[in-house]
Amino acid sequence: MTTFEQAAGDCGIVAILRGVTLDEVTGIGDALYAAGIRVVEVPLNSPDPFRSIAALAARFHGRMVVGAGTVLDTDGVDRVKSAGGQISVSPDCNPQVIARAVERGLVPLPGVFTPTEAFAAVRAGARHLKLFPAEAASPRTVKAWKAVLPRDVKIYAVGGVTPANMKDWAEAGCAGFGIGSNIYKPGMTADDVARAARDFVAAWNGLRGM
Repeated sequence: MTTFEQAAGDCGIVAILRGVTLDEVTGIGDALYAAGIRVVEVPLNSPDPFRSIAALAARFHGRMVVGAGTVLDTDGVDRVKSAGGQISVSPDCNPQVIARAVERGLVPLPGVFTPTEAFAAVRAGARHLKLFPAEAASPRTVKAWKAVLPRDVKIYAVGGVTPANMKDWAEAGCAGFGIGSNIYKPGMTADDVARAARDFVAAWNGLRGM
């Protein structure tokens, strides 16, 4: 099975499908996969999220890493695991949620915004941190954090990232990016998603060799 580390290494764009419905989720997944996206999260405040995660996990087994976003409690972690998810993404730093994800064999990506939260997440077992909301911070934030965090900890900027500003974040040390409404929002067709995803993947590919 493809691991999160492998998938994010191939393409560090995590597509966030907030609001996606069960009847469209596999078609959207097909569009993302064809564009080069290899990691997808379905936020738990979407309609029928666990069935959508299960549908994606079944369709892309071994090819794409699928998981949940907006995971706020340990019950959510357990249900993501049961649905076949591999990643547990949160907007906040909850040590109990992080520890449960590690215990269940999921990769936690907790949301952090301060060095205190970042280190709390690391101590709880996280090795991938979601800087959120990134638009309220700056690439200089990431550069400062990288100077003090353990070398194996990776930072993903989430919020306000575009193909045009991705290079600044990457140069500061970001390992990847979570992209929500700039890739998918309710009402977008699979073709719309494919076009947006291709732009982000092209920008990511342009960073290779940095």
